[in-house]
Amino acid sequence: MSLARILVVDDVAQNVKLLEQLLTLSDYEVITAASGAEGLAKVASGNPDLVLLDVVMPQMSGYEVCRAIRANPATQLLPVVMVTALDPSEERVKGIDAGADDFLSKPINQPELLARVRSLLRIRALNEEVARQKAELAEVKLSRLRRFLSPKVAELIIAGQLEDPLATRRKEVTIMFVDLRGFTAFSETAAPEDVLGVLREYHAEIGRLVEHYDGTIEHFAGDGVMLIFNDPQPLPDPGFSAVSMALDLRAALERMNEGWSKLGYKLGCGMGIAQGFATIGTIGFPGRNDYGVIGAVNNLAARLCSHAEAGQILISQRVFGRVDPHVVAESVGHLPLKGISAPVTAYNVVAMREREAAV
Repeated sequence: MSLARILVVDDVAQNVKLLEQLLTLSDYEVITAASGAEGLAKVASGNPDLVLLDVVMPQMSGYEVCRAIRANPATQLLPVVMVTALDPSEERVKGIDAGADDFLSKPINQPELLARVRSLLRIRALNEEVARQKAELAEVKLSRLRRFLSPKVAELIIAGQLEDPLATRRKEVTIMFVDLRGFTAFSETAAPEDVLGVLREYHAEIGRLVEHYDGTIEHFAGDGVMLIFNDPQPLPDPGFSAVSMALDLRAALERMNEGWSKLGYKLGCGMGIAQGFATIGTIGFPGRNDYGVIGAVNNLAARLCSHAEAGQILISQRVFGRVDPHVVAESVGHLPLKGISAPVTAYNVVAMREREAAV
């Protein structure tokens, strides 16, 4: 176990020597500084566990040094004990105001000094343990969030800059379902290694695109994937983001099919996109919770996906209304969809009207 390191800052060499001897005999590692400026440099380079700081020093007083220590986020919790021969009552107030943790009067009472050092080091150790546990909890939470969020979004949530996706809320979102066509027949005849290889390549492309378009993966289910746009990261036009990603994914699958066809198989992709309000939060039980979305918009997007043929991107009327200025889409009429009482007006997205270069 390493010794606690104490920085002694005093412009009087005799005082420094006395404190250094006393603390060394008490099994502390001691580093010293002869001025306020040197003391701050030693704080930065020496990584002390506690500072014994003289008040009256030329050029830079102990109070100024203490304020500088407190102003630095890296050292704002570093224990500081002010030491002075001036009037204790008046100087104590100044020391506390400067951010000191404790106060000692000269001449130093050795047992009192050692008792205060031990007490502050215990408090520092407790603070470090709390910080360590907080970091561990944050990492656990970050690991859970990374299961369905991009690293960027997960880290923004941990930093408090986005809503916690585990908190229940109601919000308008765009839902996209993606499903491979021909996958069932392929998986029944292909070697398991080929099936896993296709899934890895397919999922990797979805992961790349969903991060680019700031979407969220709600879940994977074999070749089926559910994506959410506008939660937890707000988007100015989630419908357009979803359709843009769908077009890029379709193009990527066409490129992947060139390689797959050489192995003797060909897979297509159908997609369904809908927009509406949903309840969002955690689903599950203690010890096994997942991020989930509940609402009619889910069912609509899933049914549109089921109805889509290979290469089709079917969108609901609401999504079409949002993206019509930007895309070429053709009406597919009123579709009778399973689980939905009335026929649904839907459109097939053909292309962007003004398309940027592929991602």
